Amino acid sequence: MKAWLLKKAGSLDQMEWGEIADPKEGNGELLVRVKAVALNPVDYKVAVNGNPAWSYPHIVGVDLAGEVVSVGSGVTGFDTGDHVAIHTNLAKKGAFAEYSVVDARAAGRIPDEVSFEDAAAILCAGMTAYEAVVQKLNVTHKKNILIHAGAGGVGGIAIQLAKMHGLKVFTTASKSNHDWVKNLGADVAIDYKEENVTERIMEETNGRGADLILNTVSRDVATEDLERLAFSGHLAYIAGAPDLSGVKPFSLSPSIHEVALGAAHASGEDRAVSNLAFMAEELMGMVKEGRLESLVTKVLPREELVEGLKELQGRHVRGKIIVQM
Repeated sequence: MKAWLLKKAGSLDQMEWGEIADPKEGNGELLVRVKAVALNPVDYKVAVNGNPAWSYPHIVGVDLAGEVVSVGSGVTGFDTGDHVAIHTNLAKKGAFAEYSVVDARAAGRIPDEVSFEDAAAILCAGMTAYEAVVQKLNVTHKKNILIHAGAGGVGGIAIQLAKMHGLKVFTTASKSNHDWVKNLGADVAIDYKEENVTERIMEETNGRGADLILNTVSRDVATEDLERLAFSGHLAYIAGAPDLSGVKPFSLSPSIHEVALGAAHASGEDRAVSNLAFMAEELMGMVKEGRLESLVTKVLPREELVEGLKELQGRHVRGKIIVQM
């Protein structure tokens, strides 16, 4: 088969479209003909940084939607021809190829009404947002949430999920993206380049702080979020844990949550891996019902995949870039 082959880690320029041996599914696995992939920040980051579990040439790409070609031993509930969407295991060869072998436990069924492109778009970004907002942050009796980077994939899905739970949504975004995030449901858009985010949150909450915060930016910003968090509030992070050393014991009483989809694959635990399929199917069901926008903003041919990753690497992409394979 053909695939985007990473010759060695270090640069996206090390990726080239080339021939590699056809993959073969094993016990508990599916062989999938890849129809569409979503581009995610983790894809360019791992291409640059590498992974000690890889051999080269390696195939990156964590999100794919496609059609089951063959079913491995020990797998039940799937047949050839089924349409599936999967957030894959970073330690193994990934999605940027004509075919991919995936863990059947993580595979979600795509409803007939949902396209391959929309299915791919809601995986890494959507599942991260779902795990944070629905499964980890406690929305019971909460009034508001601060979602960083609302114009991105995770932020855009998180805004929609938060509104479904009746929360007032504050989000950070560049001025040019304020209309975009408000159309998704954000109540207050904060220009993080021009405004003091902490002061604005305190102003909006009468000095109390945000009940919930989803940080998608960095460890440093997550640490700053502690100053924006209400008493007994919840902070979920995906890009580095906050430094709690400056929080006086028995003062803020925060709840801190790590959100890491890849940890489910690393654990190998049935319930954890199967939860990936559950979240994918929940999100695709919302797309089918018209309650969730998948945020696809650009669809590229496979020849332009590397250019799409470089655009994403620039960190100013709105929504999701999809590549048809």
